[in-house]
Amino acid sequence: MTNRLRLHYAPDNASLCVRLALDSVGASFDTVLVDRAARGQKSPRFLALNPNGLIPVLETPDGVLFETGAILQWLSDHHAGLLPDSGADRAAALKWLFWLSNTLHPNLRMLFYPDHFTSGDADALRSTTRTRINGQLAILDSAHDAPWLDAEHPGAPACYLAPMLRWLALYGGDTAWFDLARTPRLLAFARAADTWPVTALARTAEGLGPTPFSDPHLPNPPEGSAT
Repeated sequence: MTNRLRLHYAPDNASLCVRLALDSVGASFDTVLVDRAARGQKSPRFLALNPNGLIPVLETPDGVLFETGAILQWLSDHHAGLLPDSGADRAAALKWLFWLSNTLHPNLRMLFYPDHFTSGDADALRSTTRTRINGQLAILDSAHDAPWLDAEHPGAPACYLAPMLRWLALYGGDTAWFDLARTPRLLAFARAADTWPVTALARTAEGLGPTPFSDPHLPNPPEGSAT
């Protein structure tokens, strides 16, 4: 255990969601670069922290955490502002946080790494996954109980969603399939996310460019590699 938060990260990976949340609440934390170019996420040292070999890991006074949704939930338990305190708003925010973690994010992994999920036709899997993701984004775009999409201050679900919209535009293969203009509320969300103060910090730390969520470009990180 550590008395100080320590984020194991790689640029433009799921650790970006955690970085945004940490900076959103003003948490003090150290970063440890995971060298993806050298498959650092599969090294014995990293696997001792997360046997799944996936980024991110957050070392905390309560122990080592992995899984992006779990880390965001833990942070919300220890810092005000990431989730509503109680009532219907908290219930709805938790629902969407776990929807992002359990429904949308796994489909992104299937899109980006289809060979991890099938020994057959990877292109066919990617095609059906694109269709499924577009349907899921349409559901979120029309959600009546997701006020966090329109909030000025990024909470846990917003910190999770913004990077995923970025990755869909960059890493999904033929990017012509993905158009945020088809989901105008999500497009407005991404444009607002570009202007968050915490986004400026992440842009500098990970080389994300001037409009990282609404009109993203491949990162130029000061250290490490996104892939």
